[in-house]
Amino acid sequence: MKPTTKPNNPNFSSGPCSKRPGYSLDNLQVDTLGRSHRSALGKKALGSACEETAKILGLPEGYRVGVVPASDTGAMEMIMWSVLGARPVDIFAWESFGRGWLTDALKQLKLENLNSYTADYGLLPDLSQANPEHDCVFTWNGTTSGVKVPNADWISDDRKGLTICDATSAVFAMDLPWEKLDVVTYSWQKVLGGEGAHGMLILSPRAVERLESYNPPWPLPKIFRLTKGGKLIEGIFRGATINTPSMLCVADYLDALAWVRSIGGLPAVIKKSETNLSVLKGFVDSRSWIDFLAQQPDQVSNTSVCLSLDLQADQVKQLISLLESEAVAYDIGAYRDAPAGLRIWCGATVEQSDLEALLPWLDWAYQQVV
Repeated sequence: MKPTTKPNNPNFSSGPCSKRPGYSLDNLQVDTLGRSHRSALGKKALGSACEETAKILGLPEGYRVGVVPASDTGAMEMIMWSVLGARPVDIFAWESFGRGWLTDALKQLKLENLNSYTADYGLLPDLSQANPEHDCVFTWNGTTSGVKVPNADWISDDRKGLTICDATSAVFAMDLPWEKLDVVTYSWQKVLGGEGAHGMLILSPRAVERLESYNPPWPLPKIFRLTKGGKLIEGIFRGATINTPSMLCVADYLDALAWVRSIGGLPAVIKKSETNLSVLKGFVDSRSWIDFLAQQPDQVSNTSVCLSLDLQADQVKQLISLLESEAVAYDIGAYRDAPAGLRIWCGATVEQSDLEALLPWLDWAYQQVV
């Protein structure tokens, strides 16, 4: 039977992901619009984005948060171009974005002392191969594979190298061990449903020390430069951005942070995301035609949940089109480089009731295409 109840919000995209419950443009503080981002008002808003992020995430003393250009990609490439090459590098890649950082290191930076550890979609490489004497680049959560790092036990507390973590779909959804992470990057449009084009860069004191003591042998574009005269440009982490940001996007991000605080802070958004995953897990466990792409239970992402179906690729496309035509689920197809399947966002901006309403439609759509 065709279901009759539909999700109130059918937006299950993995990036940009759904806006927070109750979102309205009318709620945004927009007095910064039409003003210079370098005005006192503009700097205050940008500084608040950095300060509120640090407070909500509970960052250790001395960690810095900055707004940088070009989303998570810009933040990752900025730090890779700025600090890699000082030590040998271990890069772990098991999905599209991690492979992108590996390509950058090999073909653009042309690093010689580089070790690559890769795995197919659904699996993690052997993280125990990380050498504490080396720098390490990895994604915490594979957005395109639905595979997350279950813990940081493999990262040495006595490491000499830096750990550089692309955490764009893990921040505000997973309990990250900040003391083990020297550089963390993410983007607003992922976990909190913010607007695009801006990245966030989090640096530990160890990362700052590297930036101030190492000069890479290649030229750095202006938007990559984090130091001047051998010292960190502190203004970047206090609201003085490298290039002109969208103050409307900043207002949108501040609204999302205020929402996180209003529902109980970081523990509340992590719990919401984990509860959402449990809804899908109950569905998957009770059906033989659908499964998680992640092969190990403790590695299943609680944000970008990737699912494989016992259907041909064209049948998966039919199923996705059916759900979209019924206004039940938008943008839930697997990433273009990933195996054919579904990718359903389960971060905190998605309501449990909407996921529960979606599930009968998955059953119905499957029956229509088999």
